Amino acid sequence: MKDPASGDTVYILQPKAGQYCGLSSVCTHAGCTVDPPRNGALSCPCHGSKFDAATGAVLTGPAVKPLPKYTVTKDGDRLDLGAQSS
Repeated sequence: MKDPASGDTVYILQPKAGQYCGLSSVCTHAGCTVDPPRNGALSCPCHGSKFDAATGAVLTGPAVKPLPKYTVTKDGDRLDLGAQSS
C-alpha cells in the first residue's frame, strides 16, 4: 500500500492472527527503502539498520528512531490503511 500523503510504500503486517499494522518502508536513518519483512525483521540495504517487523522498533543501528506505524483496519476481506500513528 502507499501512504496517501507522501506516496511512500507501507508494508502491511500481521504480527498476530487477526491483528494488522502498517510500517513505513522508509529507513529513519538516511531515507533508503527497507527490504520487505524477512525472519521477523525489515533490513535497510544502505547502512544495515534492522527493524522489528511487528513493532517497527530499531533492532540494529545506525538508525535510532523506529519506523513510523500506520493503523490498519479490516473490513470484510479488505484491509484499509489509516493515518500514521507514530
